[in-house]
Formats: sequence, structure tokens, C-alpha cells
Amino acid sequence: MSTSKAQVMLVDGHALMRQSIAILINVEPDMEVCAEAKDGCEAMTALKQNSHVDIVLLAVTFRTVSGFEIIKDIQSLYPALPVLFVSMNDEEIYAERALQAGARGYVMKQESGAVLVKAIREVLKGNIFLSKKMYVKLLNKITIKRSDTEQLINTLTPSELGVLNLIGQGHNSQEIAKLLQRSVKTIETHRSNIRSKLNLKDSTELIRYATRWVSGQQ
Repeated sequence: MSTSKAQVMLVDGHALMRQSIAILINVEPDMEVCAEAKDGCEAMTALKQNSHVDIVLLAVTFRTVSGFEIIKDIQSLYPALPVLFVSMNDEEIYAERALQAGARGYVMKQESGAVLVKAIREVLKGNIFLSKKMYVKLLNKITIKRSDTEQLINTLTPSELGVLNLIGQGHNSQEIAKLLQRSVKTIETHRSNIRSKLNLKDSTELIRYATRWVSGQQ
């Protein structure tokens, strides 16, 4: 293994996806995959065995809303180790939350391999990597006073945000519970907390709000 190359750890629950990303990275002259893991637990174990890791590619979905926790776990033990989030989930919904959790960038899996490689290089330089669209959105947030709605959205926990997103996609509590591998009671508790935090009086208002929010009309 050439130590002159940046050492990349891949964390993805799908073996074929890890293999595809590894092939993409290993053909580059300045980086190579040194370790792989299917989840956060394996990632933490692998990091203890690979102290030379330069960057972690965290390619997970938010079906269990676990990605944020993995970032926090990594940052708590390896604060100088950059994490680049690679996800199928909409960056407009999750990228800012990922950065708040400690990630140094966010790339959607729909992007080309060239974009992913560019993102890795930028993060290794110490920069933040986001799409131009997300950069503009975050800059607008800084320069323009946020609406009351945005401020209320930011009071939601990552789990509540994930439930709100699924409600907006048309899923009921039973379906959400199955998708997130949680009990229906837990999902109902999240729904109740979301309604309370967003000042929504009932489930009908919650569904209407979630649908508009997901479609970008909120």
C-alpha cells in the first residue's frame, strides 16, 4: 500500500456500492481505499485498526437516520478526521444537518464519479464541499433573516426530520415504522412532537405541512 496516496475508508451498507466506489477511487493516482465497513459499528472498529485513514466516505441512507450519529461518533474519537457524506437523500433537506453533525461535505449518489473524486480532494484540502445550489442556499440563510417556519424546522431532531420527510412523501405511521425499523408507537410519538414544535393542531395540518415542505413550497 502506497502511503503517498490519501487513505480512504468506505462506509456503506451495500457491498456492490462499496465495490463500485472503491474501483472509482483506486484508479486515481492520489488516493486509494484502505478499509471498508458496512455500518457505524464496523467503521469504529476499522478505524481503531487503521490509524492512517485520511478521510471517511460515509455512504448511507437516512432510513434509520443513523448517519448523523455515525458522524458524531467518529468526530468524538477522531476530531481531525474529515467525513464526506455520500447519500441518496435530498441535499436540500439533509446537507445542512450533516454539516452540523460534523461532516465536511455532502455529495448525492446521483452525481458523477468525477464530482465525488473532486469532493474527496476538496475535503482533504480542508475545504467544505457542497453543490453550487447548496452553497447559494446556505449563503442566503446567512445574509437573509430566516423565516419563523425555518426556525421552527430547525428545532426538530434528526429522527423527527426523517419522519416529517416520510410523511411528506405520503407514508402513514405503519409504513414509516417499517421503513425506519421502529415501533408504530415511536413514530406516533415523533408525529406528536413534530406537531407540537411546528404549532400544528392535528394530523391533517401535519400531512399538509409535510407535503408542502417536501415539495419545496413551504
